[in-house]
Amino acid sequence: MLNHHDTIETATYPLVVNNSWGSGMQINESQAHNMIRDSAELGFEMFHLDAGWFRGVGDWYPDPKKFPHGLAPIADYAHQLGLKFGLWIDWAQASLDQNPGSLYIHDPKVRNWLVADPPPNWKQGDEFKGITIDLGVPAAHDWAAATVQRVVKDYHVDMLEHDGYVVAQGCSRSDHPHAPPDPAHTRIYEDSGFLWADSSNATDVSYHATLAYYDIQSRLRKVNPGLLLEICNDGGRMVDFGSAAHGDYFSISDAYDPLSNRRAFYDASFVLPPAMLETYVQKWPTANLDNFHYVLRSGMLGWFTLMLDTTAWNEEEHAAAREAISVYKSKLRPLIREADLYHVSARPDGVHWDGTEYFDAVHGRGVLFAFRGSSAEETRHTFVLQGLNANRMYQIAFEDHSSENRSVSGSELMSQGMEISLPVTNSSELIFLNEMK
Repeated sequence: MLNHHDTIETATYPLVVNNSWGSGMQINESQAHNMIRDSAELGFEMFHLDAGWFRGVGDWYPDPKKFPHGLAPIADYAHQLGLKFGLWIDWAQASLDQNPGSLYIHDPKVRNWLVADPPPNWKQGDEFKGITIDLGVPAAHDWAAATVQRVVKDYHVDMLEHDGYVVAQGCSRSDHPHAPPDPAHTRIYEDSGFLWADSSNATDVSYHATLAYYDIQSRLRKVNPGLLLEICNDGGRMVDFGSAAHGDYFSISDAYDPLSNRRAFYDASFVLPPAMLETYVQKWPTANLDNFHYVLRSGMLGWFTLMLDTTAWNEEEHAAAREAISVYKSKLRPLIREADLYHVSARPDGVHWDGTEYFDAVHGRGVLFAFRGSSAEETRHTFVLQGLNANRMYQIAFEDHSSENRSVSGSELMSQGMEISLPVTNSSELIFLNEMK
């Protein structure tokens, strides 16, 4: 594990991450090596091995067919190239996997940790979904705590992401620490590949499980002070202050297209630090480099993680991505971490223009993220900026269209606004502002 701990106070936070989900569940040792090499060449700072590395759900050991040499050499290779190594795990799920050390649902010990008994013919809905264990049960908590500590230590992990339903939302058991269920009003059902239990005790179940979850995260932090913790509860649907206190950043959306990413960021950035808000960038139709930048920048408003196999990019896309990552690290990241954020448009709809402004009044610098939507008619838009000094002049520098560079007063930018023209639909621009002395 690398010793340096990136926190929201450090200059390298938020990180630039390449995630293996570009290869999906088919990721293997060879692909991982190729992606790590390309990540280093492009300027990424972490390689994140997503789902697909394990033998089975609840069985958190590397699949020997995909990773015959284990995960530690993968992590060590990333470290050799200057990258951190991140790992996906869903440590609160049991399944039908019967390998030694797994959470096998028909093991009597494990069965009592489940939120409900599965039907006799129960089958897993997905390759990475199982049945949630109740972390409020002391034995279940202890198993999960020991498992994540082992995974971090044995696989040389710098960042651990947990996904899925870590906190049970209901339980049919009457012998767990939580309040017993009401048998007359308890419903056991399946949905989206998961087994659910609804009853009158749901709040108390979640309370006990949440306390256990916090304790597991805190122990991880205490034993591994340099470890980063990514929170992906329920695919980004559980973004809360308690989790924020026990992790480093959130995955805020389980939809990865440009519009969904900007919407998720728009919503979450009202209540949480933008630098903690991660959106995953996945493959999206890009007919030209303008569209390509639009996709990347839609994920660069906060913590930037790419979920693509970059080895499939052509030379032009590689060059564009390398430059975009460099701009993110040198110009955008300091603002995302330190500047004030202003919503200078309505919530993105993908059709019309939308924009997000960062401005650091202490250092007199900022940036406007401008996005043009799919409307063919709206070639121009005016953004009224906020947070500037009305009595100062600002140097305006366009990242893509330098011919538009000019000096404008803070008063004009905050009253009349800044007009931007983009000829291509689904395109973007970064406009940097620097206060003139």
